[in-house]
Amino acid sequence: MNVRVQRNVIDGEAELLKGFEFNSNSRLGATLSAPYTAAIDRVAGTLKVDLPVFSPTDLVASPAGATHFKILAGGAEVDFEAETFVNGVATSEEIPIDGSATPELHLQTNVTGNSTKPLFLALGIAFYQQVNGVFYKLKNGVNNALSLVEVSGMPATIPAL
Repeated sequence: MNVRVQRNVIDGEAELLKGFEFNSNSRLGATLSAPYTAAIDRVAGTLKVDLPVFSPTDLVASPAGATHFKILAGGAEVDFEAETFVNGVATSEEIPIDGSATPELHLQTNVTGNSTKPLFLALGIAFYQQVNGVFYKLKNGVNNALSLVEVSGMPATIPAL
């Protein structure tokens, strides 16, 4: 237990943040229904999301005016004590919102291998409109979803004998 003004994140359970939605107007599960697997490999320092082939018209709830979307994965290693972080983002190409099958997607970011800090993996979707061959990101913020899909808190330490 911590004194009120001395509470900190690392003494809590970071895993409780799994499922946190960054956009209250657009939940990831309501926007992207495609199946995915998310994994954190603490030893290798890899955070990855894999999505199989899927049909955007069936599994993406796109806003009016959107012609394309991108899937993104963001990973972070956070040192709450030092107030530092290591992060990365991986994105798909723009994918048309139509009945064509998407490619199989493998998005990976890297952090420090064998890290003892909490690791966070987010998955998101952003929408675009293609006009005259140029992609414009829809900036209304209502439909772009981002959620923490995997969290690995501080690994347990074994006390010395």
